[in-house]
Amino acid sequence: MSKFAVIAFATAVMFAELTLADEPKPEMTFRNFAAVGDTDSVRELINSGVEVDAQNQFGKTALMLAVETNSMKTVVLLLARGADVNKRTVAGCTALTFAAENGHAAITALLLETGADVTARTRAGWNALMIASRYGYTQLVDQLLFVGADPNVADKGGQTALMYATENGHTDIVKLLAKAGADMNVEDKSGSTALTLALEKSNRELARILRSLGAESQIRNLEINANANLVVGD
Repeated sequence: MSKFAVIAFATAVMFAELTLADEPKPEMTFRNFAAVGDTDSVRELINSGVEVDAQNQFGKTALMLAVETNSMKTVVLLLARGADVNKRTVAGCTALTFAAENGHAAITALLLETGADVTARTRAGWNALMIASRYGYTQLVDQLLFVGADPNVADKGGQTALMYATENGHTDIVKLLAKAGADMNVEDKSGSTALTLALEKSNRELARILRSLGAESQIRNLEINANANLVVGD
């Protein structure tokens, strides 16, 4: 699913919740206020006894919704009032993976400072590092690597953060991941490597960089292997 499709889905979820019940509930209202960054109303509802980690039918909490909309003041309040930073949705997403998807560097830093699990993965096997690498958020990738994110974790398809960065042409992130010890030659379940992905995208410059970082040209796909050898010989 593309980033725009994910955002559209998240937005639809937020507003769909308004019509799912015949009568408003405090928890629903609470989440909606968090989603629009109405910090004062969020505080009032917490003071009235609303459950800070109440989840909707998709498993989203007020904290996750505030993170998605980059509502820093609301995020700060929710964390200060005991919101679980590692709560998961039905799909396995956390506040940190939402922050990574939306490129919120300051919120990512705050979540990490308050105990966000950098190893948390969605049901598809994605972690925050993979997500940030896919979308080209260099600062977030640097933050996540600094706190120990493993660049060699693979999702259910066998793809790593390096592969996502390569596939989308994010050269600076490729270099960061390589410096952090990313395996240049790991294969996904289809037999692709970062180098083959670069070549499939006709990104010869990135292919050269990968070769300089240790990517090997001897790979299983013979057609791509021929192209890789051409790159090496240029």
